[in-house]
Amino acid sequence: MKSAVIVFPGSNCERDIAVALEQVSGHKTVLAWHRDTDLPEVDVIAVPGGFSYGDYLRCGAMAANSPIMRVVKERAAKGVKVIGVCNGFQILTEAGLLPGALIRNQSLKYVCKTVDLKVENTDSPFTKGYTQGQRIGIPVGHGEGNYVVDDETLKRLEGDGRVAFRYTDAEGVVNAAGNPNGATNNIAGIFNETRTVLGMMPHPERAFDPQHGNTDGRAVFTSLLESLS
Repeated sequence: MKSAVIVFPGSNCERDIAVALEQVSGHKTVLAWHRDTDLPEVDVIAVPGGFSYGDYLRCGAMAANSPIMRVVKERAAKGVKVIGVCNGFQILTEAGLLPGALIRNQSLKYVCKTVDLKVENTDSPFTKGYTQGQRIGIPVGHGEGNYVVDDETLKRLEGDGRVAFRYTDAEGVVNAAGNPNGATNNIAGIFNETRTVLGMMPHPERAFDPQHGNTDGRAVFTSLLESLS
């Protein structure tokens, strides 16, 4: 599995996600700069977390218009798997690769903790390594993770099984108590129509190695490898 990680001014999770991809695949990950206009042939493109362009204007809005994102959109249209985490999720929505938007947390406070999630759909290259309804814990760290979307699109997302992960409380119940940011329907991650693009606010690369004290995010990366085998 060959992969690339896109780096913008202000990205700060590119090495973490590159290490995760390299460890599961055995291949060196390409780090691509936002001004690049081409990428080598890869199977997976990751858009990492951080604060691209300092979160000025609107989170992800400036990064979404970087030259490299034209290439990302072209590759996504050809079926290359694309994963966006946290700021990467914001960038993918701003780029039009995923519907909806990420706005300020309902509390107006930055949230940094491990949250409980329910795996909603295992029929994707990113989640096939989980079991349906599995409860996992993944760290979040964001000030703008409140996922919003219009009613018609929300109905399609839910009806088509395009919700990947949903926030729950410690007992696995989907309710307001388990929602760290006010996201619509407790949505923590979604797929595009073909389930080849995933955006998620929690950081699976921070729950990858036993040294993290938690390996619940590892299956996101091993799922990608298995789907390409």
